[in-house]
Amino acid sequence: MHSRRMDPRLLAHAERQAPRYTSYPTAPHFAASVDGAVHAGWLRQLDADAPIGFYLHVPYCRELCWYCGCNTYAARREEPLADYVQTLLREIDLVGEQIATHRVVDIHWGGGTPNILSPEQFTRICHHLAFWFDIAPQARHSIEIDPRHLTPALAAAYREAGVTRASIGAQDFNPHVQRAMGRIQPAELVQGAMTMLREAGIAQINIDLMYGLPAQSSDDVLRSVQTATAMRPSRVALFGYAHVPWFKKRQRLIDETQLANAAERLEHAEIARLELARLGYVAIGLDHFALPDDELTVAARNDTLRRSFQGYDTSTTAATIGLGPSAISTLPQGYAQNASEVGAWSRVVADERLPIARGHALDDEDRRRGALIEQIMCDFTGDLGPLGGASACVRELATLAPMTRDGLVVVSGDIITLPAHARPLCRIVAQAFDSYAEKGAARHSAAV
Repeated sequence: MHSRRMDPRLLAHAERQAPRYTSYPTAPHFAASVDGAVHAGWLRQLDADAPIGFYLHVPYCRELCWYCGCNTYAARREEPLADYVQTLLREIDLVGEQIATHRVVDIHWGGGTPNILSPEQFTRICHHLAFWFDIAPQARHSIEIDPRHLTPALAAAYREAGVTRASIGAQDFNPHVQRAMGRIQPAELVQGAMTMLREAGIAQINIDLMYGLPAQSSDDVLRSVQTATAMRPSRVALFGYAHVPWFKKRQRLIDETQLANAAERLEHAEIARLELARLGYVAIGLDHFALPDDELTVAARNDTLRRSFQGYDTSTTAATIGLGPSAISTLPQGYAQNASEVGAWSRVVADERLPIARGHALDDEDRRRGALIEQIMCDFTGDLGPLGGASACVRELATLAPMTRDGLVVVSGDIITLPAHARPLCRIVAQAFDSYAEKGAARHSAAV
């Protein structure tokens, strides 16, 4: 067992709740004032020369993993998938009728399980996007993969469609942890999926791992990191398990007595970070690690790293348009989220309307605070100047005063910085500048 004495100053804050800040404001603060008509207007206002991206949400899995907090449904028959594809194609039509032939430089498939779609279904959707939009030859095209359901035919279809990166959900490689979290997949199966992808010509592969899972020890985390990196992915994402049973009822199947406490979660994260660094991976933001030549590493080095609903990325798009149930569009004017429930989404699309259920129109204050929060999440530092400087942030800095006294936050003039040892707390620091944090009673996962 690897054990470290955790800094008590970190422990004092590690159990506090905070959003992951993949947007600002965060989704719990979206409202029904943004609907399909508003979204259509925003789409029509996009600069015709501005590059755009798409996020396609596939809400189905063959079986539901207990730990998962995503918007997903079990699909053991083919009919729901066929219906989903038909509705998605019509949603693409509805968007295309608003914005026509924009150049697309980013496409990302998330879920759920995107590889639950057959090669024919996947290819049909890609062709439909290409009918409406100008897909750039060098577009970044990524897809999330459940290795238990990947086939050579799917891998070939991905490569033919221009997929450049695949993210494999591994989470943990220890059998007893897999049983406790409700997802069994041996390391050999994950390795087989990576081989399929590489043989198809998809060389950029990410592996997702988690810490804080039930029955998971520090040694388990270390073994999972070593097993994953032996497969030499270009990136490793290391997420803290978010136990939110009030939000995702499936998580009630997890034995809470087997979950790590705050000190153990900090230890798990630190052990994984040190081992990934030893093995040649560069720490990116809060929870990503990449090889030195990966574009994410280059972006971090050049201060061009971004934070989005897909986590850390290098996107330069003017807008990302979400397709499918619960998908969120990010536009210059604000955020627009599709109806989350499949039936509601389908009915609105069948009615020839964009299926937006809620969103948020950004004002200048939102943009200033959002930019600062993104700086903190990406670079662990931020400039208070656009908010009026430190003298105009008395309330925010007072909130951070206990962390400042403990050396977890440094304020120098208008610049706020987290020292290296305090970076796991960046979500809490970002929250101090979130003017919506006290509005409503949104619950979040532990910040570490």
